Amino acid sequence: MKFTEEHEWLRIEGDLVVVGITEHATSQLGDIVFIELPDVGTTVTKDEEVVVIESVKAASDITAPIDGEIVEVNTPLTDNPGLANEDAIGAGWFFKMKPSDPSQMDDLMDEAAYNALIS
Repeated sequence: MKFTEEHEWLRIEGDLVVVGITEHATSQLGDIVFIELPDVGTTVTKDEEVVVIESVKAASDITAPIDGEIVEVNTPLTDNPGLANEDAIGAGWFFKMKPSDPSQMDDLMDEAAYNALIS
């Protein structure tokens, strides 16, 4: 897995990248009450806003960690946004994307670097 300074995680599954937010992010946000996911087929650029999250504490925007096309979204989050709190790195994923430049992942943190960031 790779991680961003914005508390996103990325997991490679074949030629796709699965994206979500970390447990640290969900603990900072508190209970998530609303998630707006991107449309399948949307082409995104790194740092472009792709997901809107509302929690009991704040509203947050999630940006694209790399360039690519959104190929699948986790539609159960729309009806049950709390999945992101309950299982941030499992069932709480946000979207899957086909990266246009997979080498952008090389610039992201590994788990040890991310843990150092949040400690």
